[in-house]
Amino acid sequence: MAQQDGSFDYVIAGGGTAGCVLAARLSADASVRVLLIEAGRPDRHPFIHVPAGFAKLTAGPYQWGFVSAPQRHCDGREIPLAQGKVIGGGGSINAQVFTRGVAQDYDDWADVHGCEGWSAKEVRRYFVRSERNERLSGPLHGTEGPLSVSDPVNPHPLSQAFVRAGQEFGLPYNSDFNGAEQYGVGLYQTTTRHARRCSAAVGYLRPARGRKNLVVTTGALVKRVVTDHGRATGIETVEGGTTRRYTARREVIVAAGAFGSPKILQLSGIGDPADLKRAGIEVVHALPGVGKNLQDHCDLDIVYELTSYQSMDRYERPLPATAAAALQYAAFRRGPMASTVVEAGGFAYGNERETTPDLQFHFLPAAGVEAGIAAVRRGYGCTLNSYFLRPRSRGTVRVTGPDPSRAPLIDPNYLADDHDLEMSVEGVRQSREIMGQPSMAPHIKAEHLAGGRPVRTKDDYIAFVRGHGRTAYHPVGTCAMGVSDESVVSPRLEVHGVRGLRVVDSSVMPRIVSSNTQAPTVMIAEHGSDMIVEDAR
Repeated sequence: MAQQDGSFDYVIAGGGTAGCVLAARLSADASVRVLLIEAGRPDRHPFIHVPAGFAKLTAGPYQWGFVSAPQRHCDGREIPLAQGKVIGGGGSINAQVFTRGVAQDYDDWADVHGCEGWSAKEVRRYFVRSERNERLSGPLHGTEGPLSVSDPVNPHPLSQAFVRAGQEFGLPYNSDFNGAEQYGVGLYQTTTRHARRCSAAVGYLRPARGRKNLVVTTGALVKRVVTDHGRATGIETVEGGTTRRYTARREVIVAAGAFGSPKILQLSGIGDPADLKRAGIEVVHALPGVGKNLQDHCDLDIVYELTSYQSMDRYERPLPATAAAALQYAAFRRGPMASTVVEAGGFAYGNERETTPDLQFHFLPAAGVEAGIAAVRRGYGCTLNSYFLRPRSRGTVRVTGPDPSRAPLIDPNYLADDHDLEMSVEGVRQSREIMGQPSMAPHIKAEHLAGGRPVRTKDDYIAFVRGHGRTAYHPVGTCAMGVSDESVVSPRLEVHGVRGLRVVDSSVMPRIVSSNTQAPTVMIAEHGSDMIVEDAR
């Protein structure tokens, strides 16, 4: 028997990026009560707020520890899938790269997938509303929003060398990847403020925490959405072994991400009847698209050994230099700890027939900083990764039983489509060319690719891609919006066939964007909050 724990106007399941935006926006109306439920911990750990702390957060207690099903097209490997389990979600553990994608992404949502109200022109206002950019302004950038965006305070010399090398390769210099043109190479802007991480938890939720009408609960695992005669009426959670029930007078909003949101719907009996039957869950509402359409960028890393002791991974152990870096950061908010580590990158064309870039690069003046990425001699490594931006492969997320503590079965199905494989190979090939340019070559002692095996032929490249591809931490699409039978939510983010229930997070993307996914997720939550408020009037 669930313990009754109060009535709210809005109950939000998931305290990640989208949940924090929603909680802040909806609780701005003092006449409504809002509950934000998060399974993870508060975002108090210092590594979360120091930009360079990202390197410590892709493993450990602030992420769910998900692992993929064996990947048929990636040598049967089980791939770690780090996702934030903390207030702020992925925005509290990511590399803080701020990119939005291209206008075509959102126009396709509207024109191809029937998502009225989501064209590039229509969503621009939400990008601008969310943003507080320290350098850029005008029609494409905001300067007063909650999400702070800034330039690297002291880019590493290797990152600057990479930007020059990219230009020598033939990419134009780009000072604004979110401007009129995405194509080119440059330094990334990041979601940081005064050399501190600015997650949605910091930018949106923290200023709202003092509101009497907002309650934030952590350590609460969602058990199911409660429904009554086709309407969502609340949420059941498990907290410290006790089942609790929270009532929603107006709406239940699921915002648990591309893995968590379909899991919550399926635990609630909302999903594909075949999947639910297999998991031993009674069908409450048949909705075949739940957990389908999973998309992610398949990331390929090349690690380079440097000629000199200069990379940021030399600060990984207690040395005088590490202590000096900590003092520099504490006193001046500068130095290695002020870096997000992922400082530079770019966008290029793998397929010249495309009208917008279809490859993205991230350069790190360090090696082995992320879980599962090979390291070289400490202080002597850097990394360049690449991925194809518009994968055609589609995967699934399915619960395996009614126990909410069990991880879902996640199958990203990486590289199932031959075009994805071809473009991934092209990204690796271009990466190697960039790193061989005059500005970068003098720093490189050796390339560490495919465990030391030579990569020369097309078959060698294919073997490397299949053997080393991993997540880019960008899962989307598992509760896709649209008007087709495969969609899960309407363009107003309402779950088809269930009143009073919405999904508002990256899972509603019908197709993955051509960029990192944090900024688009913030936009989705901003747009969704307006829809919720409008429909309540």
